[in-house]
Amino acid sequence: MKKIVTGVLAFLMCASIAIAQTPASSSQDKQKAAHRAEKPGQKSQKPALDSSGRPMKKDGTPDKRFKDNQENKNEKAQGPMKKDGTPDKRFKGNKETKEAKPEGPQKKDGTPDKRFKENKEKPAADKKA
Repeated sequence: MKKIVTGVLAFLMCASIAIAQTPASSSQDKQKAAHRAEKPGQKSQKPALDSSGRPMKKDGTPDKRFKDNQENKNEKAQGPMKKDGTPDKRFKGNKETKEAKPEGPQKKDGTPDKRFKENKEKPAADKKA
């Protein structure tokens, strides 16, 4: 009885492996490609262009999906502004930092290595009264 059950299980395992290894049919790929192709009576999905050649939406605003219309994200983000348009210095994003980076050796994280004299902060001169 054990031999019969073992034989049936071995047969089922081999059959499942054989079914799993069948190659995918390439006719399905061709059908998908034909389905994606543009139909003769179908409108193109390309947006209208303005006089400068940039894509525009129907309402006339720039289409932000395109790189031409996206604002430059490399510029430093400014914090809150005053009514006159100048940056408000009370906020961290608007403060100008004076970064006096020593030119000596640095650690892996980019901070100066304080073991070297070039990186040590110079003590303030003592005032004599």
